[in-house]
Amino acid sequence: MTEENDQPGEFASPPCFAHELRETPEGFVAGDAAAAADLARWRKAERERLIAMRLATAVDERSRVADEVAAELDGLVDVRPGLVVSLYWPIRGELNLLPWMRSMHERGAHIGLPVVVAKGQPLIFRRWTPEGRMERGVWNIPIPADGEELTPDIVLSPVVGFDAQCYRLGYGGGFYDRTLAAQPRKPLVIGVGLPTMQIATIYPQPYDIPMDVIVTGKGQIARPETRG
Repeated sequence: MTEENDQPGEFASPPCFAHELRETPEGFVAGDAAAAADLARWRKAERERLIAMRLATAVDERSRVADEVAAELDGLVDVRPGLVVSLYWPIRGELNLLPWMRSMHERGAHIGLPVVVAKGQPLIFRRWTPEGRMERGVWNIPIPADGEELTPDIVLSPVVGFDAQCYRLGYGGGFYDRTLAAQPRKPLVIGVGLPTMQIATIYPQPYDIPMDVIVTGKGQIARPETRG
């Protein structure tokens, strides 16, 4: 049984430390060490709440949303031979887009899967093919055992939570933010997740990199400056 404020479509309540944050062009920034620690604790609790909510979502419902997201991605991604698309191997109730990944490969795109090199380091993207050998990486997530390293044109990033400004709440390791900041050219960054994972704000900090678009099967949410 979920709590009332965990019901689909409702926003989480803002944390009690919100008055300690300063509003800047980058969002609400923690004004001091205590506020930063409070923000970290809030994000951890919100992350755990959203993951539990996602895991409680019926498998059939997650599958239905994944199909809707795949259809939206087909309308968003201009597939061409040699296009490099980074996807992900689903864990912990994430949307399973592996069928769409295979479809993209069949249409001539090059598929990359993220690989953790070391803690605190950007991810690399290793080429995946259906016949390629896989092995277990960090957190036992399957990754290509070999294959060339790719620079993605499009990065699909699973979200734990997201807000209307297209900021992503992830697992807390900072891998995607660090990776996107290190890319030699800016890819199109698409967040994907259940529509029920939307919250009022993640209280973005200067190091948080927003997605260009969030796709949930209920229509695309674009960054405010790209709307219109």
